[in-house]
Amino acid sequence: MEMTSLFKDYDRLVLVFIAAFWMLLFLQSGLDKILDWKGNISWLNGHFEKSILGGFVKPMVAVLAITELAAGVLCLMGMIQLIVSGKKFMLIQGLLLSMISLLMLFFGQRLAKDYEGAKTIAIYFAVALVSAVVLKMF
Repeated sequence: MEMTSLFKDYDRLVLVFIAAFWMLLFLQSGLDKILDWKGNISWLNGHFEKSILGGFVKPMVAVLAITELAAGVLCLMGMIQLIVSGKKFMLIQGLLLSMISLLMLFFGQRLAKDYEGAKTIAIYFAVALVSAVVLKMF
């Protein structure tokens, strides 16, 4: 498919924007957790010190970083797959992993009793649900 025809195909272009949004969000978030490991661990130790997750901060951040990076990479691959072949398989996988990441974040915020943070994650999750509906429609 020629790049110019991509921009004439509105449905596919919308899906490319959805892929780009989730790819940027989770690649940046996952990379931040790795590149500022000490800062993230320090802040999260304080954030979770009064919750049952207090002793599990390092493994939680590691699992979350891997999940977020995988979601971002799958969304990037999904964007490429959409442009090249019009197929959505990789984007669907990336979006599902994005939603799992958001649920992990939401769970942590609720246990830490950070209800404002949980509200923000809920907004992202709502956008993920809209993304899933749009992906199904197109």
